[in-house]
Amino acid sequence: MKIVDIRAQTIEQLEYMVLDLEKELFKLKNELAGSRKLEKPHLIWEKKKQKAQALTILSEKKKK
Repeated sequence: MKIVDIRAQTIEQLEYMVLDLEKELFKLKNELAGSRKLEKPHLIWEKKKQKAQALTILSEKKKK
């Protein structure tokens, strides 16, 4: 998801997005811990980046 798309979302949508990304990260990390191998290991990095972007924009919107 592009940063422009993230900025267009409301505070509620961003909060839901952060929760969803946390759940996805949890699943990926559990899968990695269990089987020691992921089909797409780059997804962990991508989800962390998206979560950080969403949290940054969320904090910016809350300050306004």
